[in-house]
Amino acid sequence: MGRCSEAGLRRRVKSCHNLVVDDVLTGVQPEEIALNPAGAGTLGDRRLAVSVEALFREHYGRIVSMLTRLTGDRAHSEEIASDVFHKLSQRPGLLESREDLTAWIYKVATNAGFDALRMNSRRRKREEAAAVEGFHIAGAPSALDDMLAEERRGRVRAVLESLKPRDAQLLLLRASGLAYRELAGTLGIEATSVGTMLARAEADFERRFRARYGEHV
Repeated sequence: MGRCSEAGLRRRVKSCHNLVVDDVLTGVQPEEIALNPAGAGTLGDRRLAVSVEALFREHYGRIVSMLTRLTGDRAHSEEIASDVFHKLSQRPGLLESREDLTAWIYKVATNAGFDALRMNSRRRKREEAAAVEGFHIAGAPSALDDMLAEERRGRVRAVLESLKPRDAQLLLLRASGLAYRELAGTLGIEATSVGTMLARAEADFERRFRARYGEHV
């Protein structure tokens, strides 16, 4: 993944993305499925490989952005997203089924993201304390702006973590651009209920944020 993040020129974006695809899809794979279409042993294997790669190309970037918004750590988000597609590649039965794979991908990704958020909460508190100390030393206005912006993001993450899991997932996925139909499929709810549930989740988030921090979002 580092090769992609270090590619600074616009003209290399496409080739860099291809490197990411190769890194994820040509890793150590189980015997029952090969993710290299050219090297797949059977027609069925090749079909599954193409399916996984198509899903990767369509959703990887948005999943990484979504997880980065949640965790604040892009490198870790890339690892989580890659692991999601590895898990998918290891489930040929799922790939061959009629199940909504997009919903499965986002559900697994958001669950992993919230697990990472909980695990990183203590580390983030230590880093925030260190940032405050660093500001006192540096005393620069830009340092204050950066610290305040990160503090606000930390507050949003803390409130998200306090919500009911489905409400938190609903808000995160909606903020990542998923349509109502996609939200319904991912969370296993009726499409006609998404609007009402989303409004309730937003109101609960606002109430908790205001109660905890004494201000509006």
